[in-house]
Amino acid sequence: MPQFIKVAERSEMAQGTGKSVEVEGKRIALFNLTGEFYAIDDTCTHRGGTLSEGSLEGDEVECPLHGARFNIKSGQVKCPPAGTDVAAYKVRVTGDDIEVEV
Repeated sequence: MPQFIKVAERSEMAQGTGKSVEVEGKRIALFNLTGEFYAIDDTCTHRGGTLSEGSLEGDEVECPLHGARFNIKSGQVKCPPAGTDVAAYKVRVTGDDIEVEV
């Protein structure tokens, strides 16, 4: 049964940044987009690049290895060379706590 797990605090995530967190054995990329938080798998489906280290432009993150782009709200691949979406996770904020549902 899915549950929300605390992964970070709002105060530690500046707007327009990403952070890698581990939840229940999964590497998840957490992003702060103008005060709203989103979470997707942290591994690019093309060659395994770390998406949390990619550049964020609007609601898309670019993989730092080969430039594949993913929507951080849905996990949908937006630009090759990746051809497969990544999972997206529900995020909620309770006080200063950022929680991801896994």
